[in-house]
Formats: sequence, C-alpha cells, structure tokens
Amino acid sequence: MPKIIGGSLEEHRRAVRVRVFEVLRTQLYERGFDAVTLAGIAAEAGLGRTAMYNHFPDKESLLVAFVEDEATSYVERLREAVDGVADPIGKLAMFVRLQLRVLAEYHLPPGAALASALAPAAYRRISAHADPITGQLRTILAEAAAAGRLPDEDPDILIPMITAALATRQVVDVPPEQLEQAIEGAVRFVLRAVGTSETRKRSPI
Repeated sequence: MPKIIGGSLEEHRRAVRVRVFEVLRTQLYERGFDAVTLAGIAAEAGLGRTAMYNHFPDKESLLVAFVEDEATSYVERLREAVDGVADPIGKLAMFVRLQLRVLAEYHLPPGAALASALAPAAYRRISAHADPITGQLRTILAEAAAAGRLPDEDPDILIPMITAALATRQVVDVPPEQLEQAIEGAVRFVLRAVGTSETRKRSPI
C-alpha cells in the first residue's frame, strides 16, 4: 500500500497534487506543453505510474486541474494587488504587470493551440477561469472612466484589445535581465492605448 503523506487521505491527495503541480510548473517552463508526459511527471515527482494515474488519468485532466489551481491562486493574488492601489490608473498598471509576469512564468500554448490540444469541455473549463480576470479589468476601466482619468470608451471593445496585447509571448520572451524593462514598456503602451499618457513607477509585488 502506498505511503500516506500527511495525517489523512485528503491531506495525502493534496500533498500529491502540490508535488505534481510543482514538477509540471517547472517542466512547462523548461520544455513546453507538448514535451510534458505523465510518465515524466510521475518519475520526477517520485510517484509510481499507478499512483499518478489514480490522481490524473491523462495529460488533459492534469493540465485542467493545474490551470484551475493556478487560476484560483492568481485571481486572489490579482485582487489583493489591485485593491492595494488607490489610484485607478495605478490599478490598471498593476493589472498589466501581473498579467505579463504570469505569462513569463508559464509556457502553456496560446489559446488557439490549447483549444486544439484539449477536448472542448476541458477547454471550456480552463477558459472559464478567465472570467474573474476579465471582470477585474472591467471594474478597473469603469473606475478610471468614472474618475475622469480615461475616456468613456466601450469596455467590450477595450477589454479584448488589452487582453490580446497581454497574451503576446513576444513581449516577455526576452533575457531575464530585460524582463522588467519589457514589462514597463508594455505598461506604458497599454496606458497610452486606453487614452492616458500617464505612467507609474514599478511597484514591487
């Protein structure tokens, strides 16, 4: 019988998921989605194949579970960071920074490629996690417009344009020492694009 990690079966399952997700996160960054295999994840996480398949029957279920876990943590991180900024333009700048830093951390395929790699139901589950993030952006834009800091443009036009710009990997595919400079350039671009020339100093997060 496999050794139980923690004091209960539920703690064991969570500990295994944390271990597997840590390995997957590293492999996504180092190798990319296409090169990831369940056998490779299991070996690096110190799990037998049977134990791995008991938790994640296939690569698709692993990816969906990982994205759901990461998205939940990220949405909370995003809310805390944005709520900690009083100025609405500063909130938008913080939103852009976080989105790009997360993009730099993970090597998931872009939306179209991910859609083709997953079954429709699985892709819809992953896509659903973008809704709270989009909602946060909508709130920021509305707050800035109400304060007279941005033109009162249609958010249904602005939001897809901003999110498309922040999903472009070329922005963050730079040497590590150039990443912050690239992100700050993107912040200035988005602020100008939505109708303000204001910029904000980089805020540690």
